[in-house]
Amino acid sequence: MAHFAQIDENNIVVEVLVVPDDQEHRGQDFLAVDLGLGGTWIQTSYNHNIRGTYAGIGYTYDPDTDEFVPPDAPVEP
Repeated sequence: MAHFAQIDENNIVVEVLVVPDDQEHRGQDFLAVDLGLGGTWIQTSYNHNIRGTYAGIGYTYDPDTDEFVPPDAPVEP
């Protein structure tokens, strides 16, 4: 199963859902369009294979590094 995190307009994770393996390649469209959930969905990984760490609610998505950042992570200047 694939996991996708929904981010709000401030790149904060507000929800994480599981997508069937056969829909992983189109997870954004599957969740936003097929299921009618709308929003922006970005894949995350329990195994830390992509995007640094597994996204949780309250994490921030950093588009510059393409990683999820925990809420208690130090902020770089």
